[in-house]
Amino acid sequence: MIEGNVPELAKKIAEKLNAKLIKTQTRIFPDGESKVTLSENPGKYCIVVYSTFPPVDSNLIKVLAVISKAKEHAQEVTAIIPYMGYARQDREFLPGEIVTMKVLNRLFRGVGTSKIIVVDIHSKIGLKQFAMKTENISAIPDLVKYFQKIKLKNPLVVSPDKGGEQRAKMFASSFGSDYIALTKNRDRKTGKVKIMTSKLAVQDRDLILVDDMISTGGSIIKATEFLKKQKCRRVFVACTHALLMNDAEVRIKKAGVTKIVSANTIPGKTSIVDISDTIVDAIK
Repeated sequence: MIEGNVPELAKKIAEKLNAKLIKTQTRIFPDGESKVTLSENPGKYCIVVYSTFPPVDSNLIKVLAVISKAKEHAQEVTAIIPYMGYARQDREFLPGEIVTMKVLNRLFRGVGTSKIIVVDIHSKIGLKQFAMKTENISAIPDLVKYFQKIKLKNPLVVSPDKGGEQRAKMFASSFGSDYIALTKNRDRKTGKVKIMTSKLAVQDRDLILVDDMISTGGSIIKATEFLKKQKCRRVFVACTHALLMNDAEVRIKKAGVTKIVSANTIPGKTSIVDISDTIVDAIK
């Protein structure tokens, strides 16, 4: 197994699979160019653990380079991409837009990837662009286990938009509570988000906002501000991928969120839920 940019997660997966862990060393040249070196060559079957979080383009090139090198020695190379960048670019929303997931398919195929395993990919449509074995697994069961240990008052699971309703339903079903999905509108040109839902009966209830990823936090902030006006109690955020770009975490907390809890698909102080067992089950 080759360790990429999520070393703690890779180490846990390797230990559970009783696999040898091969480290990578990255050198960054003054112009920003990356050079990745493996500590040793892999065997016949190889697993690469590499997440394409920001800087997405840079990490994408690195994982492709690592897979390419691994394929020189291994018969099969499985890529574990905990966070798959470009998953939002799964179709042509506006004329002239490039469906980048199609491009990624060609790139991963070109370097010899046998299979790709991702975690809560933003768009399953995007994953269908890949002409190889793929599997999308979910961090929701692991996130649920975390929240089951917290004492909550009359909890309610909330999706910040209709697109995440099934995710909220899955979370609530496992958690043992009811759920709701807010209706929002996002301007595709400006990115501005507006909550369209009217009043809700959330007064004096602890809420868990469930999402697959948080980038700038715009949707979470709008949802939290709306829910706080409805006199809810505490608001927690449960997400798989906490990108938290720029000052997103500060602004989310300022909006009224008590705590942000995310999976360790991306290293960070909110990434406190380990998903190595779920990934190992998918590998086996």
